[in-house]
Amino acid sequence: MLRTPAERLPTGLAGHLAAQLPRDLAACVREATASAASDGRPGGAGERFGLTAFADRVAARAGTTKDTALRYCAALAEALDAAVSPEEMRKPTGALPAGIRALPLAARTDEPAQ
Repeated sequence: MLRTPAERLPTGLAGHLAAQLPRDLAACVREATASAASDGRPGGAGERFGLTAFADRVAARAGTTKDTALRYCAALAEALDAAVSPEEMRKPTGALPAGIRALPLAARTDEPAQ
């Protein structure tokens, strides 16, 4: 699930993020950005896609609905926020489009009451 957000980040920012993560997760981020770089985007630019394409990709990779995929992404964002220093999260988060940046808040408001 970390692969899709990593594809959206420029290579340098993804590298900084990967440096803050455990080895297995860092490898996933680096693999996604290496794959994106091999697509010929100039200067290590992240792939450009918005919230709809983001949700579609995560849902397809996770084998679930878009709504469930967005909840998974919100949980991932919260886990990353807790694991990575605030300084290191600002730039990668800032590189995302507003719809994806707002995802954790939006997904939390859609959770069923327990």
